[in-house]
Amino acid sequence: MSKRFYITTAIDYVNGQPHLGHAYEKVITDVIARARRSLGEPVFFLTGTDEHGQKVQQAAQAVGKTAQAYCDELAAQFQALTVALNLSNDDFIRTTEPRHKAVVSALLTKLHDQGDLYKAPYRGWYSWKEETFLTDKDRGPDGTFAPTWGEVTELVEENWYFRMSRHQGWLLDHLEAHPDFVQPDYRRNEILGFLRSVALDDLCISRPRARLSWGIPLPFDPDYVNYVWFDALTNYFSVPAALGDPGALEPLGAYAPKAEGRRPKVEGRSAGDEVRSPEAEVRLWPADVHVIGKDIVRFHAVYWPIMLHAAGVPLPHQVLVHGWWQKDGEKMSKTTGNVVDPLAVVRDWGVDAFRYYVVRELDIGPDGNWTDAGFRARYTAELANGLGNLVNRSLAMLQRYRGGIVPARSDELATEVLQTASRLTAQLRAHQLQAGLITIWGLVNRANQYVDQTAPFKLAKDPAQASRLDAVLYNLVETSRILAVLLWPFLPTTAARITQQLGLNETPDHLSAADWGGLAPGHRIGQPEPLFPRKE
Repeated sequence: MSKRFYITTAIDYVNGQPHLGHAYEKVITDVIARARRSLGEPVFFLTGTDEHGQKVQQAAQAVGKTAQAYCDELAAQFQALTVALNLSNDDFIRTTEPRHKAVVSALLTKLHDQGDLYKAPYRGWYSWKEETFLTDKDRGPDGTFAPTWGEVTELVEENWYFRMSRHQGWLLDHLEAHPDFVQPDYRRNEILGFLRSVALDDLCISRPRARLSWGIPLPFDPDYVNYVWFDALTNYFSVPAALGDPGALEPLGAYAPKAEGRRPKVEGRSAGDEVRSPEAEVRLWPADVHVIGKDIVRFHAVYWPIMLHAAGVPLPHQVLVHGWWQKDGEKMSKTTGNVVDPLAVVRDWGVDAFRYYVVRELDIGPDGNWTDAGFRARYTAELANGLGNLVNRSLAMLQRYRGGIVPARSDELATEVLQTASRLTAQLRAHQLQAGLITIWGLVNRANQYVDQTAPFKLAKDPAQASRLDAVLYNLVETSRILAVLLWPFLPTTAARITQQLGLNETPDHLSAADWGGLAPGHRIGQPEPLFPRKE
């Protein structure tokens, strides 16, 4: 079996409900996953939740629940988000699952036996809010720690450390030799600048169980639990290993846990069902793309590759970094009510309207700004009046003037349509999602312009123009069909509805179907319905 294109989101920390940032990251990852499937590649798309740590333990205690029960409730909300956003994820990993814990323990045991982990006393300042030790580098000019660290107290305790510092030179060489490893370029340059100016410390990877019990016990020292790095980051590797992927198991050698060959099914999800069979060989590792937010670049571009390199595990190909959202030019805050509830937007406007806005408004990399007025404007102008109007009037005219029967083929728009498909294909391969939507809407606008130029409603009044009307109608409905194919990675529900209204039974999920002439003369289309009803 050939290796699948393996793409992941970051896993979401269960210390609150899903927000716009979570939803955005999942949507852009889903678009990339669907795009690769549309290009004919086998794909595996992973998302999930990060469930261990001090914050979770304290939050659960505050509401009188066990940590596991607390996590179960919040994880269900994040799983529900995958369904609400119409994600095509093949799996959903929870770091409290046995399959994950087994891989974390195997990785830690191998590194311990190799001498990459050691125990040492530590005296330092600890941020309880961020669950991390601080150094003098974290102090402000006046010697104090910024309020963003929350309560900071001095701790003295023994912990386990990972010999990360010894690999700094290797990582610099890797980043310089693989310019695509961190993208966009300016994020890569940030990491290079950091590595060239700051000497890496060894990484504290444990917490005493007396202080933190909600974590994965160290297999070689049960008085300690694993701290976040070898827990959360390992999720990307846990799933391939648990599924029996040779690319994940072979580097672990004798330490590899027994593959489970089967995964929990997310309710309502059917994508990737074939990997559940214990007999099916799954090849995922190394990951092709980790999609993450800019706040966790250092963990994914420094800690993660060094962890893998030390364990002899092949590195992922790319860390793709997106920016943050603001609301009306300000940082989002539940306290002020300046937030966007993605589930409320989906409920009120439809999932594809939400998916369209976040991808069209914000390119992968920079920060973005959500405005309700901007959302409404794009919905009205680009979805309702642009795409929706084009498809509706094209199909309605074919029903009205030709009884819904596709006329003889005409290639008047063929060249422009094929050029659009070719341009989009290149953009999808390069993860240029915003540019891809701009390309598609160039065709939407061209087709609407074509209606205005040819005026089929006037041609219909002149029997001598019957053949000309046939040509115009064919070009419009065939363009509508191909638009469904081009749109599928971005707006899968809308793409399917266009195809259904065209009276076609297939799913428009293969870009190869964007070749001109797919609608056969004599085919009867279905009834047009508004794709994006206008909102008052």
